[in-house]
Order: sequence, then C-alpha cells, then structure tokens
Amino acid sequence: MANFFFLLRQPFVESAFIAGTLIAVVAAIVGYFVVLRAQAFAAHALSHVGFAGATLAALAGMSGLLGMTGFTAAAALGIGAMGERARGRDVEIGMVLSFALGLGVLFLRLYTNSASETVSVLFGSILSVTPADIIYTLIFGLAALIALAAIFRPLLFSSIDPEVAAARGVPVRALGIAFMLILAVNVAEAIQVVGVLLVFALIVAPAAAAQHLTKRPLAAIGIAVVFGALFTWIGLALAVATAWPASFVIAAIAAITYFIAITFGHLVRPHGRTPCHHHAW
Repeated sequence: MANFFFLLRQPFVESAFIAGTLIAVVAAIVGYFVVLRAQAFAAHALSHVGFAGATLAALAGMSGLLGMTGFTAAAALGIGAMGERARGRDVEIGMVLSFALGLGVLFLRLYTNSASETVSVLFGSILSVTPADIIYTLIFGLAALIALAAIFRPLLFSSIDPEVAAARGVPVRALGIAFMLILAVNVAEAIQVVGVLLVFALIVAPAAAAQHLTKRPLAAIGIAVVFGALFTWIGLALAVATAWPASFVIAAIAAITYFIAITFGHLVRPHGRTPCHHHAW
C-alpha cells in the first residue's frame, strides 16, 4: 500500500490523471450527443480514420496530431454532409472504417516494419503523458466545449426531432456537420493520449449508461461526466496498483457500468410518466 501511494505521487501518474480527466469530461459531454443522435458507429469510424492519419503523418515526418485532425475532419465533413441519412448508412460507414484501418496498417508497415507504433496509437500511452500533451488536451477540449455550448440548444432540438426542427427553420444539416467537426477534434486530440480503442469507450459508454438512468439532458450530461471521470480515476489507480494496461481497465469498467445501467435503469426513472428531453428548455 505504501508503494501504491508513493506511485500515485509521481509526476507521470499525476500527469496521467490530469490528462485523463480532461479527456473523460469532454468526451462524456460530446458523447451525450453521439448517443442521442445514434452516431456511435460514426464515432468509432472516426477513431480509426484518426489512426490512419497518425500513421500517414509519421510516414511523412509530420505531427501526428496534425495528421489525425486532418483525416478525422475530412471524414467528419463527409459524414455530416450525409445528414439524417448517416443514421442508416452503417454499411457505408463500416466500409470507411475498414478502409481507414487498412490504410493505417499499410502506412505503419511502410514506416517501421514493426507493430510497435500500432500498439501506441491503438492503445495509447496515458502513463507517458507529457506537460505538452496536457496543454494540447486543455486547449482542444476547451475549444470543443465552447463550440458545443454555442450550438447546444438547436443541436439538442435537431437531435431529438430533426423533422420538426427543420420545419421550424433550424439548420439541421449545418448543425450536424458542425457537431461532427467537434467530434473529430475531440477524437483526434484524445487519441494522442488514450489511443483509438479507449477514446471510443470514453465517448460512448458514460453517455450511454447515463441515458439509461435519466432522460433529462442536463442530468444525463452531468451523470456522464461523473461516470467518465470515475472510470478514468479508478482505471488509472488499478493500473498503477496491478500493472495491468490502463486502457483495458478503463474500458472494462465502462462496459460493466453500462450493462449495470441497462439492468437497473428502470428502477431509477420516475414511474407513471415518460421523461422528455424537452424539459431542458
């Protein structure tokens, strides 16, 4: 136990907690709209597109963050331009996902001829976070939250009932494209720290679990943020104590919590009426 608390006080562990918390909070807030808009698969595809961008950037001798941001932004524009049709285009999005993953493997093969870079990009290195990573995470996270706050109400309206929103003059497609760009930036900066696989878990699992416990938007976002932070803190603590991979521990806790929320969500919701997202305003 003494060794455990000694490790928790180490600068690299403290940096991991700071960066992990920043990513978890932003991912949970953005993830609420990902789940509400039924775009979890699109978010998964963007993370793999980011993998391709990172490996191409390495091959070209460029910044990995620049490559990921460029690739995910381009893919986000394409998915966002599809509008409501994107919700029913799992096959097309799946093709983009598999093609992006194949490109990433090809670029990585040309760059290193080894799998070491694949492990780093896919699973991240949260316990190797640098002060520069924290600064980038903070800047990109704040930018994403500010942009999301600017379109929060119309985005919520168009996510719940896009047909009515469009009839009332809400620019549904433009909002969809803007949100996908916000998601792309969030995915790109998070991959730098937590990897392709974990960023998907932090975006989807906390928000999905929260929406099984309440249908009120602000309450669901608050619960998702708490879940995301707790998943990260507990996962990092267990990773330090057991030497298990942090990504595995966090993803496992997130998945378990989600299934518990499904099972017991009906016990938490009020009986006798159906909560409505429109209570947010």
